[in-house]
Amino acid sequence: MSVVTSVYTQLYNNSMQAGHTLFNLAVTATKPVSHDLYPGVDVASLNIFEKLWMDWYLYWGNPIIATGIMAFLMHEVVYFGRCIPWVIIGQIRYFDQYKLQETKIPTARQQWECTKMVLKTHFSVELPQIYLFHPMAASVGMKAHEVPFPKIGTIFYQLALFFVMEDAWHYFAHRILHHKRLYKHIHKMHHEFSAPFGLAAEYAHPIEVMVLGLGTVGSPLLWCWLSGGNMHLITMYIWIMLRLFQAIDAHSGYDFPWSLNKILPFWAGADHHDYHHQSFADCYSTSFRWLDALFGTDKKYHAFRSNQRAEKAAKKAGGGKAQ
Repeated sequence: MSVVTSVYTQLYNNSMQAGHTLFNLAVTATKPVSHDLYPGVDVASLNIFEKLWMDWYLYWGNPIIATGIMAFLMHEVVYFGRCIPWVIIGQIRYFDQYKLQETKIPTARQQWECTKMVLKTHFSVELPQIYLFHPMAASVGMKAHEVPFPKIGTIFYQLALFFVMEDAWHYFAHRILHHKRLYKHIHKMHHEFSAPFGLAAEYAHPIEVMVLGLGTVGSPLLWCWLSGGNMHLITMYIWIMLRLFQAIDAHSGYDFPWSLNKILPFWAGADHHDYHHQSFADCYSTSFRWLDALFGTDKKYHAFRSNQRAEKAAKKAGGGKAQ
């Protein structure tokens, strides 16, 4: 743990220096509003969201800085905004009936320590990557400041594709991280919580954050390159939001009757991923169940859940007879 702490401390200190430099760049690079970025754009034809997008980039005047600030703020607001409801749910005893590991309730101290480490990760690992994203996106032809946005249908099919691509990357990369040598030095940190909770979704070693994050960020970049630049940054933002929701919900530790996996049987959900944390093995996918089913890494999960259902049924039957 001391090694991990020292790594984070070094990364954190470096990121603070980098953050100071980036802030100065943001201030010096800001220039009076001009229409240099949008020659010939018919503003009257744009919707309210496209106009706001345009105003943001015009305000900053530098697309790299504008994208970096927006992306980081969006990530923080969505991540912690989605975690807060799960923290509240954890304090309401009514919802204990839906807790997958009902006897393991995270303490306030655990959640606070987790939050501090996640924030260190965000500033030391993810912030630099976020600022590097715009140049990488531009190199593969992704549209960033441009308006108008793509059609809804285009956004939808690309989002579906990214879910499939990321799930495949995560499955195999996750299995590799469970190799005994990599697990001991890297992935073990994420498994400190055998009964996960929402805030722990990004509680991980810096190397793991970068490796698994490559599936989230790299999938859209690869698609954009293969499709000849047929992608817009707004699609990337929506994808990141959905991916954060998926990761946080999968770590929530709750499985409700209205959970998405009850509607879409192939969706993994918390029920699937919670078992992975509980058993420290199997169920390696993020969003879907089909790769675990294909490679047989969900057999123990199904046996475990089957035994749970049998025990609950027997307990209920026994209670009925006693009455």
